[in-house]
Amino acid sequence: MTVIEQPAGDRPVGDPSAGDLEPGAMTTIDDPDAALLVPGGLAADPTTGAPVVVAAPPSAIGRGLSRAGKAIGGAVLSFMVVMLAWQLIVTGFHLDKFIARGPLDVWNYLTAAGNTSERQLLIDASFTTLRDAALGLLGGTIAALVASGIFTMRRGVEQAFMPLAMTLRTVPLVAMTPLIALIFGRGLLAVTVIAGIVTFFPTLVNVSLALRSVPPQSIDLMEAYGASSWTTLKKVQIPAALPALFASLRVAAPLALIGALLAEWLATGKGLGYLMLQSVAMFQTDRLWTAVAIVTVASVVLYNIIAAVEQSVLAKYAPGQDRASMV
Repeated sequence: MTVIEQPAGDRPVGDPSAGDLEPGAMTTIDDPDAALLVPGGLAADPTTGAPVVVAAPPSAIGRGLSRAGKAIGGAVLSFMVVMLAWQLIVTGFHLDKFIARGPLDVWNYLTAAGNTSERQLLIDASFTTLRDAALGLLGGTIAALVASGIFTMRRGVEQAFMPLAMTLRTVPLVAMTPLIALIFGRGLLAVTVIAGIVTFFPTLVNVSLALRSVPPQSIDLMEAYGASSWTTLKKVQIPAALPALFASLRVAAPLALIGALLAEWLATGKGLGYLMLQSVAMFQTDRLWTAVAIVTVASVVLYNIIAAVEQSVLAKYAPGQDRASMV
């Protein structure tokens, strides 16, 4: 906080009532933009003319640390709520211990001294699933952004292909997976396509709507200055659509994990999806519930990571949107 004090003997410029102030008196003002400059470069309250204490704006590092702290705190809180609810359901409903496992059972299973090979198996499968989900999320998001931009600049293309895209969305992914595996094989490409599909549609719909929701006055102003459709899209519409994009990503990240698990069940035979399928067939209940816990924790962490990135991106490229989202 920066303190600015009126020297004794000087009279602040402002309201005439300031003449009754004692030399060296100060007031406090929270908004630096509301302060007036008086002779000597001092800051003064515009209503009383009194010298003010102006709070210095937080630094970029401070804002970054604040956002990181909120993201970590949100992830920890979400994790604790989920684990507590899970444990309460298992104990409160007296579920059969032969089938049901709580978070404490999973923790004991993971930390048991003789389960080194099981831990390594779960770690390897987790990395495979996270890789598959990340590639699907990235690919589906890029495809949705490209399609949204084309639909925005070419309404005829949107009218021709948007109904087709929504029709394809109604087809169950379980029914599409064998066909996708036949077309793209049973490797990483098929998993990326399946995980990307569940990411593509919510992002396409939300971003397309956000690009269309830009105030007409902004579009008219860009046209008055002779801006092309691409320039208007880049300078006006995309920044305005960033909140919708990140909202879609927060929803799509857990869906990408589900898509990756589905692809691993039905196509690739790798990752946590296939490991869970094996665990059900072999009745390895501890391994099954541990895999479920890993997927749950990964979903919570991904959600909060995207939320932290959202705050940083909006603060830089759409500060007005950033302030609105934090209210």
